[in-house]
Amino acid sequence: MATPSEKLAESLEKLKELQDGEIVAIKTDDLSRVHRERLVGNGFIKEVIKGWYISTPPNENQGDSTSWFTSFWEFCSRYLDDRYKDDYCISAEQSLMVHAGNTSVPTQLIIRSTKGNNSITPLLYGTSLFVMKSPLTNSAEIETINGIRGVNLVSSIIFSSPSIFNSNPIDSRTALLMIKDSSELLNVLLDGGHSTIAGRLVGAYRNINQIRIADDISKTMKSAGYTIREVDPFEKPTMVKFDLREKSPYVNRIKLMWQSMRGDVIKVFPKAPGIVDDINTYIQKVEEIYVTDAYHSLSIEKYKVSPDLIERVRTGAWDVRENENDKKQRDAMAARGYWQAFNTVQNSVKRIFNGENPGKVVDEEHGDWYRELFAPGVAIGMLKPSDLAGYRNAQVFIGRSKHTPVNKDGVRDVMPLLFELLENEKEASVRAVLGHFIFVYTHPYMDGNGRMGRFLMNSMLVSGGYPWTVIPVEETDRYMDALEIASVENNIQPFAEFLAYLVDAGLKGKPIATKIG
Repeated sequence: MATPSEKLAESLEKLKELQDGEIVAIKTDDLSRVHRERLVGNGFIKEVIKGWYISTPPNENQGDSTSWFTSFWEFCSRYLDDRYKDDYCISAEQSLMVHAGNTSVPTQLIIRSTKGNNSITPLLYGTSLFVMKSPLTNSAEIETINGIRGVNLVSSIIFSSPSIFNSNPIDSRTALLMIKDSSELLNVLLDGGHSTIAGRLVGAYRNINQIRIADDISKTMKSAGYTIREVDPFEKPTMVKFDLREKSPYVNRIKLMWQSMRGDVIKVFPKAPGIVDDINTYIQKVEEIYVTDAYHSLSIEKYKVSPDLIERVRTGAWDVRENENDKKQRDAMAARGYWQAFNTVQNSVKRIFNGENPGKVVDEEHGDWYRELFAPGVAIGMLKPSDLAGYRNAQVFIGRSKHTPVNKDGVRDVMPLLFELLENEKEASVRAVLGHFIFVYTHPYMDGNGRMGRFLMNSMLVSGGYPWTVIPVEETDRYMDALEIASVENNIQPFAEFLAYLVDAGLKGKPIATKIG
């Protein structure tokens, strides 16, 4: 007779088959009742709504939303396809946001379908679906975006509610900038006789300094006999210069975020004292407090069942807790890598002290920091040499966050822009706060993004003469919550205030963190 461990291993093999087929949303029919109950009981799958499940790590703490937020879009895609087939699409407003590179998990995903019943379907952790009974737009205007059916870019711009321009100005401007020629919009505007919408878009394009598109829409609509009343739907002018040849939505998005957030940083941050004269004393103080630098890993990948895990379960060697010896070895390699990276960062700091542009220095040397951070793990075979290759080639997720980091292709567009923004930014406080934020918002590496972001932050603080600042482990919740608000709501103020509080304490000689661990 099979042992309980052998039975669980058999169920895990069935789960692995689904995962190998890239099935994220698990339907009741996908697993037998015995396998399903066994996997639920051991914490390998979790019910989202009746009859539908997602995979979860068996050691995921109660209340941890990570597995759900990382599965959200793929779960909704399969669930909606199964329930409504081709008779659904997400709203124009949410389509616009996804086109603009905003794939944060929404509190409520709004669906249009002729089979809708205008009711709310509760999901996990405060999220829900609202399926509105509504005829669909022309099928030619529907496309798959982020794995889910939505309206195309042109239709999302034209048919979104006017309020989106002020409720989501960064998304709206980013989407508008993805249109390269007015004819893309005019085909729909003219065929539908949308003169009011045309007037709004003329004002919107003039706001973002795309005068040619604005004029083309206005003149063409008037030539067709429509009366156009130009209205700027944005509350504020756009201060950023854009290149219409830019193809990546992330580049314009980051430019807009930087410009909209920098004023809030300057407003709350203490004035930069200027680079100190005694470089050696500053470096010595930094070395004395380096152990207080928190080791936080922000990257969380989707949980996968491995053949090794199945075999360990089969033989009874599996325990929900991590192997203590493996954990100690990982910790030792992390500590060694952190020390090596820290020393390498100090070399970059010395260049900044000597008057070199801080953005340029970090651009040239952050790859060295990263390699030193993980070199010990490679040296003993814990990591593959390819793990030092550089920016990631797969999607990553952040624990308990609704924010989905920039996709792997977008990373290579955003990182050069980040260093360009750092190089051109005059305020050290902005370089420190937004440099750290945009770095972890992008999450360019598979692991180590938090540590790298804090190294970058402190390099930028040094450039203004601010003290090297440690984010205490006791403040982790406030730190992560502030980053979440900035990432999901485009509100940098809580994060800027948090860092300003820590820096100000350091300036007064009373650092908040004196020791960690």
